[in-house]
Amino acid sequence: MTESKPVPGSANPQFNPLLYFLGKHFTATSFDVIWRRTVRGRENIPPPGTAVIFAANHRSFADPNLVGSAVPYPIHFFAKAELFKIPVLGWYIRRVNAFPVKRHDHDVGAFKNAIRVLQHGDGLLLFPEGGRRLDPARQFRAKSGVGMLACMTGARIIPVGVKNSDRFTHLASITVNFGKPIFPPSNPAKEDYQRLTDQVMTQIKELCQ
Repeated sequence: MTESKPVPGSANPQFNPLLYFLGKHFTATSFDVIWRRTVRGRENIPPPGTAVIFAANHRSFADPNLVGSAVPYPIHFFAKAELFKIPVLGWYIRRVNAFPVKRHDHDVGAFKNAIRVLQHGDGLLLFPEGGRRLDPARQFRAKSGVGMLACMTGARIIPVGVKNSDRFTHLASITVNFGKPIFPPSNPAKEDYQRLTDQVMTQIKELCQ
């Protein structure tokens, strides 16, 4: 008897496959035509049913869609909690796999949601820098969160470099680079959390060159 794989997206009971499909293909077409988006490294994206963290740099509000629409199956996203209070928008983003995070607090609930998504075998998009970073002095630095999540769940990490999204409003040509997977150690210790995060950030920086 073969073991069945989890269905991507079903970790969210409010997930609406049709809304996700329509939103993804609309944004993907817009990025490819208007912003001349190039996607590289798609061969590094694991198949559906794989616990995976897509860890990307963050320079624009468009980054979640730029990365998410390049992945061939539904994944999950963090979104700031304030957005869920906006009529219609809050209803919509819940159904396309966003879940709230309180940006200025240590949000235990959001962290538990991330663990649940990964333990289910779904994909999760994270920005390890914690928010948009337009000041070069603050870029490619991150606390240990992404490494901790990977070590606690065994999820692989796919580093993602997004180039030129800081010039999104100028219609600059954008590139999304998916790097090779980074795996957590088999018997991780707490000191591995930051070490793994630093390794991921180094790879993201190289993918942005």
